[in-house]
Amino acid sequence: MGEPAVQPLTYAEYLQLELNTGIKHEWRSGVAVAMAGGTLPHAQLSTRLLGILYGRLLKKPCQPWNSDAKVRIPTEDVSTYPDISVVCGDPVRDELDRNTITNPTVLFEVLSESTENYDRSEKFAYYRALPSLRDYVLVSSHRIAIEHYERRPDGSWLFRELGAGEVLSLRSLRVRLRVSEVYAGVELEARRARLKGG
Repeated sequence: MGEPAVQPLTYAEYLQLELNTGIKHEWRSGVAVAMAGGTLPHAQLSTRLLGILYGRLLKKPCQPWNSDAKVRIPTEDVSTYPDISVVCGDPVRDELDRNTITNPTVLFEVLSESTENYDRSEKFAYYRALPSLRDYVLVSSHRIAIEHYERRPDGSWLFRELGAGEVLSLRSLRVRLRVSEVYAGVELEARRARLKGG
């Protein structure tokens, strides 16, 4: 993520900023944060996942959306651009921004070094406020690993970590994805060495 804007913005000003600059920004309660560019493995994983989901959902009432689809969480005063969103049924558009959906069923984030902690913690906390959300899936770009959070009927979240040879089962979509097919042909990122000392 980039640096937040210094002055708090109204939501209308945030929408105008995106329109004027052509740059996607996350909105967090008055702060617009420019979205950073991704890496090739990140792009490959997002594209592979979207293609697999598109094929599996063709004859189902669910539709996958790429990272151009903005998701708004009105109760949290947050708007984000998940790597992939899946909406089952008709998309519910936000009243303030008709290009934004508010009812995703499943959200996918491909983890990058700069956003990994945010995607796992604060962003997931925002997403949990969406009543429609049934699954949150984190896909590593550094190793073959998928983290799956599934909302249970009592509202709690069940966590599973999946590796090579395992299958991601998304009951909300009635879809199963082999981890190996998600990562097929993807050259994973190497983690940057952390500087020690000053």
